[in-house]
Amino acid sequence: MRESMYDELALERTIRQRFGIDIDVRQVIASHIRVSHVAEATLFLTTNKQFFMYVSAESHLLLGDVKKIVSKVGVKAELYIPPKGHPHYFDDIGKAKFRVVFPGRSNISDEDIIFYRTLAPYNPALIQLSSVTDGTIYQFDTDASSGWRPAVKFAYRRLKTS
Repeated sequence: MRESMYDELALERTIRQRFGIDIDVRQVIASHIRVSHVAEATLFLTTNKQFFMYVSAESHLLLGDVKKIVSKVGVKAELYIPPKGHPHYFDDIGKAKFRVVFPGRSNISDEDIIFYRTLAPYNPALIQLSSVTDGTIYQFDTDASSGWRPAVKFAYRRLKTS
């Protein structure tokens, strides 16, 4: 068996345990690419042609950090998958953080917690992607002038159907 098959099986198992989603990896597009000094990402397609990015780090990551990583890698997020058993994870954390800052407010709207959602701890992270912005997936590189260099050429765009 190839070593990459073990990585795929480990990834499927981790996603099943952490996020409660049964995913079958069909093709790994980019494996263990650096996306920061302490984080790495794996981008893959499933058997039903959905595109995902799995990010793990050696230290803490927040949802805001993951959103910045997604934009720098050159992909667009469709859905940030919450941890298993917590479907309103980001909203709950956002409301709790908002209440700490504004303890007297009782009517909290979604607009009020937009920023506070980004303060939710999110390591590891699983993101369902909708497209690759310019046909290139980038990885973190301290030697590059922009801090990012091309890792893989890949074209993907999810078409919405009714």
